Amino acid sequence: MEASVILPILKKKLAFLSGGKDRRSGLILTIPLCLEQTSMDELSVTLDYLLSIPSEKCKARGFTVIVDGRKSQWNVVKTVVLMLQNVVPAEVSLVCVVKPDEFWDKKVTHFCFWKEKDRLGFEVILVSANKLTRYIEPCQLTEDFGGTLTYDHMDWLNKRLVFEKFTKESTSLLDELALINNGSDKGTQQERERSIDLNFLPSVDPETVLQTGHELLSELQQRRFNGSDGGVSWSPMDDELLAQPQVMKLLDSLREQYTRYQEVCRQRSKRTQLEEIQQKVMQVVNWLEGPGSEQLRTQWGIGDSIRASQALQQKHEEIESQHSEWFAVYVELNQQIAALLNAGDEEDLVELKALQQQLSDVCYRQASQLEFRQNLLQAALEFHSVAQDLSQQLDGLLGMLCVDVAPADGASIQQTLKLLEEKLKSVDLGLQGLREKGQSLLDQISNQASWAYGKDVTIENKENVDHIQGVMEDMQLRKQRCEDMVDVRRLKMLQMVQLFKCEEDAAQAVEWLSELLDALLKTHIRLGDDAQETKVLLEKHRKFVDVAQSTYDYGRQLLQATVVLCQSLRCTSRSSGDTLPRLNRVWKQFTVTSEERVHRLETAVAFHSSAEKILQECPEQPEAFNEMEQFDEIEAVGKSLLDRLTVPVVYPDGSEQYFGSPSDMASAAEHIREKMKLVSLKKQQLRQPEATTPES
Repeated sequence: MEASVILPILKKKLAFLSGGKDRRSGLILTIPLCLEQTSMDELSVTLDYLLSIPSEKCKARGFTVIVDGRKSQWNVVKTVVLMLQNVVPAEVSLVCVVKPDEFWDKKVTHFCFWKEKDRLGFEVILVSANKLTRYIEPCQLTEDFGGTLTYDHMDWLNKRLVFEKFTKESTSLLDELALINNGSDKGTQQERERSIDLNFLPSVDPETVLQTGHELLSELQQRRFNGSDGGVSWSPMDDELLAQPQVMKLLDSLREQYTRYQEVCRQRSKRTQLEEIQQKVMQVVNWLEGPGSEQLRTQWGIGDSIRASQALQQKHEEIESQHSEWFAVYVELNQQIAALLNAGDEEDLVELKALQQQLSDVCYRQASQLEFRQNLLQAALEFHSVAQDLSQQLDGLLGMLCVDVAPADGASIQQTLKLLEEKLKSVDLGLQGLREKGQSLLDQISNQASWAYGKDVTIENKENVDHIQGVMEDMQLRKQRCEDMVDVRRLKMLQMVQLFKCEEDAAQAVEWLSELLDALLKTHIRLGDDAQETKVLLEKHRKFVDVAQSTYDYGRQLLQATVVLCQSLRCTSRSSGDTLPRLNRVWKQFTVTSEERVHRLETAVAFHSSAEKILQECPEQPEAFNEMEQFDEIEAVGKSLLDRLTVPVVYPDGSEQYFGSPSDMASAAEHIREKMKLVSLKKQQLRQPEATTPES
């Protein structure tokens, strides 16, 4: 019987065990009767519950029952006493009926109990409250009977409820834990997994029950050692009532079973965790080898343009995003497996390492495939980018070649030709880069079969390879066509450069010839002081004329080359049309001037030679001068030379030009006149002897 079942009856305090003892160490059972009618059934239930509490050893010492009839009637007291015969006849040694101040009929009561003594089996005495200490020590009596024993019925009842609850829960918990622990001790793993006890959980929290037990034991120990001195209620749940040892025994059993249960839970948790890890590992492996690999199998193309490659890259990023979620699960699982491996359970090490190895192999293989695919798409994007740039360069070069060349001068042609060469060089570099990118991409594609999971990727790879090779061949053909056109354009532009160069050089030849003519007129004016010097000037002049002749011939050759180049280029020269007349006109002027210069120098040579010959002859040889005609001839040549110095050079177009300045001509003429004077003086000297000879 549990107190919780009859709690309303126990709260009425129809009877109680205060913890007090008689002189025989028997427990004192108190039945406080009240004015209200006492239910004998409830009292019987209360007595049955109270008498079930003490041990058999305590019961063997007997009970002293105090029936407090001070607030009740004799008939009720008598009924209670008689009821004790039925409830605890062998355990009651003495019944003390506390009578009220208004005495009952002494004769009746005494006679009644005396007559029933043998039949009752215990002694019944009628005593007043103040004389109760004759039979029981005051320290064993409650305050209601003048004693010092403190008793709080509700406190006892609450503690009793706690004790019974703990006893019930701990006993039930021990059975459950024993069932669980015994189920986990079965031999094989298969039997443990089949056992229903393995998945059975305790109905109550062991920690809570243990805490309750420790608190209860602490309370019982305080009651025992402190007692009434500490002001704590003295309850029947002491060492003699087996409360404390029972609690200690239950706690010890609970701790033992709970420790085993914790180990079982740990093993179960480890097994559950291992199964969950294994399940998650298989989920990751199945997804990566299933849908994940299938996604990569379907993505084999590289695109045929930048936009197509970028679209494939975007699709691949979506695939990588899906894989990233599973890779995150892989990282978490790897950490969990590492933690379990660090725990060092030998029986699970092999299985954990196998799971870890399987998971790592699949994840690393899939990650490598993703990286390979990403690198392949990046290489394809770079290849198409280079191809597009090269195509634009070829278009620009072709556009430049399709435009007719109309340069203003040779410098602009040179600049255009330089730009053309730079573009062609850029195209060469672009094509070289395209070949490198294409070869690198082909090498990667050739390695694609290594992660194809047995799938035949020959057809797909052939399409990619054909596309790459087709792009490179197309670019090569376009580049070759542009090179051919560049060769033609280069030849044409070089001819145009040569044309402009010839025209410029021809114009330069005209300038040079004009400068020679100008130098001839302005600086070639001296006629020499003697015949020797004049001959030297004449020789220099002939060389000067040879230079002018070479310049003229060079200009003529350049103009002839210009005509040939114009015919080859099918264009009309813009400068050679007036250059040739200018060249011929300057050359004719130079020729006329040169001839005039030669004539003057030759005249000067004849004059100086004749004059010097006459002047150098000795006067003792007069026979040499018999003919005076020589003097006349010299004078005639000198006068002719002086006259020629005053005459300008007349060109075919009617224009005139003088040698040097008037002062220069005057200086040259003065020198000739002086020499003519010397000749005239010589002539006179020769005439004087002729005049004196007849007189003598």
